[in-house]
Amino acid sequence: MPTFHTYDGTELAYHFAGEGAPLICLPGGPMRASAYLGTLGGLATRRRLILLDPRGTGDSAAPEDPATYRCDRQTEDIEALRVHLGLDRVDLLAHSAAGDLAALYAARHPHRLRSLVLVTPTTRAAGLPAAGREARESAARRGTEPWYEDALAALEDIWAGRGSDELRVRTRPFLYARWDAAARAHAAAAPAQINAGAAARYAGEGAFDPAVTVPALRTLAAPVLVLAGEHDTVTPPGRAAALAALFPLAEFAVQRGAAHFPWIDDPGAFARIVEAFLDPEVHSVLAGGTRLAHRVWGDPAAPPVVLAHGRCGDSRDWSTVAERLAATHRVYAFDFRGHGLSDWPGRYTLELFRDDLHGFLEARNLAGATVVGHSMGAAAAYLLAGRHPGLIGRLVLEEAPPPLPLDPPRPVPAHPGGETDFDWPLVPALDAQLNAPDPGFPELLGAITAPTLVIGGGPRSPIAQRDTAALARSIPGAALVTLDAGHLVHAERPEEFLAALRSFGIG
Repeated sequence: MPTFHTYDGTELAYHFAGEGAPLICLPGGPMRASAYLGTLGGLATRRRLILLDPRGTGDSAAPEDPATYRCDRQTEDIEALRVHLGLDRVDLLAHSAAGDLAALYAARHPHRLRSLVLVTPTTRAAGLPAAGREARESAARRGTEPWYEDALAALEDIWAGRGSDELRVRTRPFLYARWDAAARAHAAAAPAQINAGAAARYAGEGAFDPAVTVPALRTLAAPVLVLAGEHDTVTPPGRAAALAALFPLAEFAVQRGAAHFPWIDDPGAFARIVEAFLDPEVHSVLAGGTRLAHRVWGDPAAPPVVLAHGRCGDSRDWSTVAERLAATHRVYAFDFRGHGLSDWPGRYTLELFRDDLHGFLEARNLAGATVVGHSMGAAAAYLLAGRHPGLIGRLVLEEAPPPLPLDPPRPVPAHPGGETDFDWPLVPALDAQLNAPDPGFPELLGAITAPTLVIGGGPRSPIAQRDTAALARSIPGAALVTLDAGHLVHAERPEEFLAALRSFGIG
């Protein structure tokens, strides 16, 4: 267990979890030991978590002066940890009450922050009052739960200023999306992890000065993610959004179905949202309420090309092609819902993937862009091009599944076991739709007005090339190119693929 001495000589402990670029993690509580953070929903598989035990908690020593438990006095503990680790700038994640501590640190040491993640954060440092009405609305959405009446009565007492340990215990179910065995165990560990005496001093008189802090936050040059839980009664989404609005480079996200501990409620969703933000090569947009992660290459002023991946892939599949196209184009590759670092909402159809593509084009103001789709992404592209002629400038369909029933139909697939980079339910859902596609799909092909290139993978492709040729004939003026590469043409034969695009006027 590593330790260091902070500004007043107090010995503080921290813990490591995972590998990768360091991410300093501040626990909430307030004044709760870092053990409850765990691996932050598996984020430790992507980053090296540095989990600080605040002074007087966990394995850290208690200070000689109890006044140093006050939130503003602890900002220098973070700075001492940064110096101890030898980091010029840090990525910092703070949960709940530590959101105030992180805000004060950002205001005092703005040049030491590379990025800031605030997870269901409190907002006192920014002078934002408790969200009474919205908190009650969040609580009311849990009205069918068997524990609701008792927990709400306790919560009303706390809101009225009559807080006690007994009342806080009764309100714990509101902090989790499901009050199951895992949530109960996580909550039961809290009393032993929290230094109650220190917590009473954390927000003491003089801890917060919004008149000084807020102007500093408004000029912070580091990117900030504010992550709210949809059902959080501590910091409901509206209050979290108000905090995000203070930062000039803020991204605001609401984790669906989550409450105050989103990495407990849905570990995968939490890790995807945070990793997408922390990765400097990944950006996110909201399209119809779905967060779509994407990567970008090339000059912003160059003609845009949007790359749409196939089923079970993600935007990384296009790296080689994207880097080459970026010499003459602004290239965007996004992750469809259920794939990569985008949201995994659990419901999947070709129409929803079509809507993802449509929403992405609108969110990035890319009407008239060239769209290159592979397999499932190609199907989404031709459905969109047929439904909204004129939205897409030029269209490339690589190994597109034809809108015809599969013969023979695909059987229900078995899960391969282990973790995947995509949401498994999308596989049987799309297989069922490919077995019996909407009979109106073929008519959409005839409505496409964008210049179109159809690329087939030849005899090694699982798609019958006669069907690929028929698809091309159904699109007015479409050209057909066949490359003997199988289904993954752009990956197996990138040079020939790029040459076909150049011949079509792309590149």
